[in-house]
Amino acid sequence: MDIQMLYYALAVLLILVGVAGVILPALPGLPLVFAGMLLAAWAGDFQQIGWITLVILGLLTVLSFAADFFSTAVGAQRVGASRKALWGTVIGTFAGLFFMPIGLLAGPFVGALVGELWHGRELGQAAKVGLGTWLGIVLGIVLKLGLTFAMLGLFVFAWIF
Repeated sequence: MDIQMLYYALAVLLILVGVAGVILPALPGLPLVFAGMLLAAWAGDFQQIGWITLVILGLLTVLSFAADFFSTAVGAQRVGASRKALWGTVIGTFAGLFFMPIGLLAGPFVGALVGELWHGRELGQAAKVGLGTWLGIVLGIVLKLGLTFAMLGLFVFAWIF
């Protein structure tokens, strides 16, 4: 196996792990996808993928950070989440990783709910905050999935044409 094929294999692995990271919060999804694409472009001496394509892919990666932050913040703010609810969401998200796949969905909601209850809110308001925060996270995942497919489509298009 020559070294170029090893680089391509590593690039594919990075892209696959990155796609998983779009859904799993413990992995930096789109940065790994971009790293895999950059490695593939480098392994091919930038013959199929040029700097213009890489700049666009890089901008889409940066946009993913904004989309993730914006969607979570908007979801939490629209329902009046407290700082403790936001911390609860983060803790619940990571704790949910140990109880896959249900924990991945329930963790952020339960974390925000517990954070709001700790903040002194009533159960109804705490549940509303938990749901709003969870919906913001889901919106972020959907936006990042869209960016992932856009990046993959652009990469494949640039590689072929």
